[in-house]
Amino acid sequence: MTDRIEVAATELRPLLEEFIMWARANAPDSDPELVGPAALWHRLAFSQDLGTWKRADLRNLLLDRMPKVVEDPDSAADGMLPAVDAYLTFLSQTGRLATGSDSLAELQAELDDVEDEFVELMEDLLDDTEGDDEDEDETGDLGDFEPFADELADLPTIRLRPDTELAAAAREVPLIAKARDLALWVGSGRRVGEDTLLSDAEVEEALTAIGLPRPQTDGPLAEAVPMLWNIWNLAVDLEFLEPGDGDTVAVQDDTSEWPFDDDEDVLEAWMLGLHSVDYGDPELADDDLAMALAGLTRGLLVRLLLAGGTRDLDGLRQELAEAAADLDELGADAWEAAGDPLTPVIDWLVGYGMITVEGAAIVDGVATGGTLALTPLGTEGVVHLVDDADIEVDARPAIESMSAHELLALSAELPEEEADAEFAAWMRLREPGRAAEELLEAAAEDESDALIRVQAASVVGTLGEAAVPAWQEALKQASLRPYAATHLSQLGVEGAPEPTQDDTHWLILDMWTISAGLGRAEFVGSLRDIGPELLNSLLEVIWKIPHAHVEELLDLISQVHPDKQVAKAARRALFKARSQT
Repeated sequence: MTDRIEVAATELRPLLEEFIMWARANAPDSDPELVGPAALWHRLAFSQDLGTWKRADLRNLLLDRMPKVVEDPDSAADGMLPAVDAYLTFLSQTGRLATGSDSLAELQAELDDVEDEFVELMEDLLDDTEGDDEDEDETGDLGDFEPFADELADLPTIRLRPDTELAAAAREVPLIAKARDLALWVGSGRRVGEDTLLSDAEVEEALTAIGLPRPQTDGPLAEAVPMLWNIWNLAVDLEFLEPGDGDTVAVQDDTSEWPFDDDEDVLEAWMLGLHSVDYGDPELADDDLAMALAGLTRGLLVRLLLAGGTRDLDGLRQELAEAAADLDELGADAWEAAGDPLTPVIDWLVGYGMITVEGAAIVDGVATGGTLALTPLGTEGVVHLVDDADIEVDARPAIESMSAHELLALSAELPEEEADAEFAAWMRLREPGRAAEELLEAAAEDESDALIRVQAASVVGTLGEAAVPAWQEALKQASLRPYAATHLSQLGVEGAPEPTQDDTHWLILDMWTISAGLGRAEFVGSLRDIGPELLNSLLEVIWKIPHAHVEELLDLISQVHPDKQVAKAARRALFKARSQT
């Protein structure tokens, strides 16, 4: 889900920022920016633990996953493997390569093994991209989101429902249940044919298994059941079905467990099948006519999103018919040949839990009147499809379901006024004392995330005496103690510890970490604000602080500070810091 990607990216950000600083000194020829997508998809698809890397996962990541998601094949071909090599070296040297991982040498050997094949895959993508460039003057299909990019960017904030609610809806999706039943009917090793996957007798059995009627046809039954084959393809997308030995297909072991108990597993499965929306497009015997209506399902979805989630069916049908005629000279003929092109579109989207239909009447097999509306699951799906198309849309978790950590991570990306509004709305739903607890607990989750910590402390600092119990609890956390001691002292709380010099140094290191993340110019500017004399004094003692980024920051100061004496002092401090670890 979009939320899962955002959470994983937030989890990775501090580690990647640390790697970028490390790479400047230890792997200057690598491009750290190329590591981000690889590390993200490793986290999403192969390991919950950022530090656990296996040869097989590394191979699958590079040869299977990355060709599907890489944005710049040219840069990836030249630099991704060296960048991943540098990242794995960083994990190993800094103790982040978790127990249970393959050794660095084994992982580097795997990189060598896949290099030729990876580069070839990237070159194939480049060839495809060049072909697309040659056709860039050609108009896209009805499902192209790009013409709506400006309208999508101007939409008011879209609030996405919590995962628990979405998972509950996904468990009720009829098409996934049918895909499961079809896969279970297929069994553990059903042989498929060359011309048609199933014989007519098997088609009848399959239709019965998933509750579809047998159509009346004079020709081969396999050619008259497009819905069956769409559900078959959905079962493959959902990984309920997989190729077996020889000309066989087999059901996956856990298919019978759908709907799964774990919400994350449910949403991951639903997302695997999201691109099945294209199966809703009308299927016509004439390929040219069918192509004229390609993307119709996506075209309907994006128009619903732009309308705030609801459209009257008749107006939407007219708009899409006009769009098809404008886009392709065969569009009007294709629309007429399909009878009612929206029937399969609506059927599929209702079946996948993405829209509802209210108040429509069926006249001569065509739904008229009434309205279509996106469900919360449908809104989540369309936002994900828009994001896949690299188009900006402002989508955020619903305030009432947003965790403190999600709030802090989101606010770090927003302009100050918007961030303040998010915090205010979130705080209105909680007692101040409880809000302080949640924010400081979120800040303590990752000692290396200085930005989250500073944000949390800043907000909790506005809550006054209501936050005292939360601050007192935060004294137990090394990363929060400096903030807790400072605020308790300011509030005049009896028995509160006075901030120490080490606390002050910790706060300085947090500020440096944040400014380093903003870029070299901002970091150098923050150092100049201190002045060389005071900075030299700090460097003599600050290396002793057990801060997650102290070594990287000292290394960075030694590289970027224009005063040679300061740079030299930073190198001495770095040596001392490394010597004590």
